[in-house]
Amino acid sequence: MKEYKTNNKLIKRGMKTQNTIIGLILCLNLQAQVPADTTSNPILHNYNQNLVALSAGNERQNILPGGLEKPVPAVTTAHSQSIAPISEENTYGAFMTAGLFATTDGTVPFWMRSRRFGSIPADGLSASIIAGAHKEYDNTPNQLFAWGAGVEARFNAASNSELILIEGYTKGRLGVFQLKAGRFRETTGLVDSTLSSGAFSVSGNALGIPQIQIGFPDYWDVPLTNGVFALKWSLVHGWMGTYTINDDDGNLRLETYLHQKSIYGRLGKPSWKVKFYAGLNHQVTWGNEKQIYPSWGLSNFETYKYVFLGKAYGTSSIPESKVGNHLGSIDQAMEWDMKSVLFTGYHQFFYDIGGLAKLSNAKDGLWGISLKNKSPKESSWQWQKFLVEFLYSKSQGGEVDSKPRPSGAEDYYNNFLYYEGWSYQGENLGNPLFTTKKYIQEGYPAKSYQYYPNNRLMAFHGGADFSVYDWQCRALLTYSVNWGTYSTSPAERSLGDRIVYHDPPYFPEINQFSALVETRKPLRNGFELGLQFAIDQGDLLYNSVGGGVTLTKRW
Repeated sequence: MKEYKTNNKLIKRGMKTQNTIIGLILCLNLQAQVPADTTSNPILHNYNQNLVALSAGNERQNILPGGLEKPVPAVTTAHSQSIAPISEENTYGAFMTAGLFATTDGTVPFWMRSRRFGSIPADGLSASIIAGAHKEYDNTPNQLFAWGAGVEARFNAASNSELILIEGYTKGRLGVFQLKAGRFRETTGLVDSTLSSGAFSVSGNALGIPQIQIGFPDYWDVPLTNGVFALKWSLVHGWMGTYTINDDDGNLRLETYLHQKSIYGRLGKPSWKVKFYAGLNHQVTWGNEKQIYPSWGLSNFETYKYVFLGKAYGTSSIPESKVGNHLGSIDQAMEWDMKSVLFTGYHQFFYDIGGLAKLSNAKDGLWGISLKNKSPKESSWQWQKFLVEFLYSKSQGGEVDSKPRPSGAEDYYNNFLYYEGWSYQGENLGNPLFTTKKYIQEGYPAKSYQYYPNNRLMAFHGGADFSVYDWQCRALLTYSVNWGTYSTSPAERSLGDRIVYHDPPYFPEINQFSALVETRKPLRNGFELGLQFAIDQGDLLYNSVGGGVTLTKRW
């Protein structure tokens, strides 16, 4: 088949890189991820944790307009998505930011809009005001109960002005348990918290889904293990709004819900130089099945049980399938605390319709290595953190020469029932390198029932945090090769022994490059100046250039 012979040299180089990373991770006996508490490695951010909640007192102060983030010092124990020092002792905090932004061709460049938790400037010339306030848990020792709350909003003044509620939440902690409700920043999966291209499940690319969440927000030492083994978990019910159902006319829109759960473990005491982490997360879009299928025979409680367990249901008039749109990742990571550098390696397996159970899509995944400088020196230039990632999703278990199995190709983020697939308010909930119809250039083949016309890709991603004199800087560079979906390819393996051949036109091999440089400088009296520049060049996204300048006041 023509598709499988296209640019074989590039594919082989990518697979060779993939195998090298796998070998390195295996040699390091990689088993898991993310540190147990805020005094250990903050590089990784694990499932369902607010990126900034793990550093007490600075939860709401880090993200600024246009996605510019408050800088982090070279040595920090905060899991914050930021690039500047924030006091960890402030229980209360507030900020206000004014920003001016400009983009070409009516398009916001990729890294100006991606992984910004929905806080995105308008395209073209625009101005923004962002304001927020929060109360964090205080640090009183042996405190049984604590509470916190936060709110943040953004107003974009442009040709189409809009007011966006970025966050509005409250939370309470009783011992090791936490109850949190509202909209807040979060990610799902074991990846670098600040420089990653994004976790597969929830990357922080879209606005937070309104939800109620319970669980252990920090690792809990399992009794009788003397701190060698620790666990954390979460359980979520969320409200996702209305989604289009892929029926004959596409006019049916129904209220849908989010079910989400996770469990992660740590092997090794927080004080050990080497620690391992592993866990999994599970997300489901579901709800109002009786309106989709009038003959639906399950009660609401029974339906939820099927959603929770990932159990299939079907009748003579309803095709047998899992109830809802299921996906998630199985994650592993390793942390090595060396004398002057903190090394972290991580990997994610993807699952969508079940191919991973047969290892049919095991070659797909996200691999990452992060190095953090523990011993910065006084100089005009110093590095704080470097990251490299490799993302591969071309397989999906759909190669025509793959082994027969009960499920077909994964078709990541798309779903046969919910047209918008794994998205929220039009934005990708997972890794933003998987492209929606909203951002892809016109003219490429796409199926009417697929919201993601491009989910087969290979990407190389790098990031760095560094300082130049008093400027805290961040750089992100991403290069990807894209192949659309299996539905726009010549052929794919479907259920069992079946091979499906598709008619042209076929999605061509497309290259894409995106980059970002942003920097912040503290001024007097709590003010900060921020600058940002981003560029997209390639044939997948519309070519664009953008930039911004912000002024922030913090209290």
